[in-house]
Amino acid sequence: MRRVRTRELGERTWLLEKERETAARLAVEGERARVARELHDIVSHSVSVMVVQAGAARHAVEEGETADALAAVEKTGRDAMTELRHLLGVLAPDQEGADALAPQPGLSRLGTLVDRIAFAGLPVEVTINGEPTPLPTGIDVTAYRVVQEALTNALKHAPGSRAEVRVGYGTRNLRIEVLNTGSNAPVNAGDGRGLIGLRERVALYGGDLDARRRFGGGYRVRARIPLERP
Repeated sequence: MRRVRTRELGERTWLLEKERETAARLAVEGERARVARELHDIVSHSVSVMVVQAGAARHAVEEGETADALAAVEKTGRDAMTELRHLLGVLAPDQEGADALAPQPGLSRLGTLVDRIAFAGLPVEVTINGEPTPLPTGIDVTAYRVVQEALTNALKHAPGSRAEVRVGYGTRNLRIEVLNTGSNAPVNAGDGRGLIGLRERVALYGGDLDARRRFGGGYRVRARIPLERP
């Protein structure tokens, strides 16, 4: 009987491990698809503008070295666009093209997010430390996603609690901290996909993310994102 129970326990442990691996893989794949959409919005638009401007300038000047230089810029931009499309195809092969890639939000829309969360039942207090400065688009989107994910899950798993969002603009790092006073449930409790996605997203910019229970109750999500590439 003990051998049967031991075998059954081993099989259950193996199945649980496989489920966790599958959940982690799906989380990474989903995050890559989302990164692909944002990569298009961040890079493709700027490169497209560069190509158009270079093409217009080339037609506006006399033939010579200036025209040759602008032609080289135009060609480089077009080549970059081709490589970008290939990269998007690798990251998200099921995407239907650029029309499906919608613009992504940033910290400038933090107030709208907080209002929406508060209206849904989770009071949120926001504190901004340092002088807000324009951020690279990718970092801006990443910071917004950290706050969005943490508040959404606090709303789901900590009913009746309150939340705090702290944004710190430093000379070298952007720091994000989201606290709630209620449940100890982690981000996307039950499967960990949100936490995996956030860590991968922050790591893309050389940062780190920590999410854990707070002493005395509640949960904390804290992210540090370098403002300068190492």
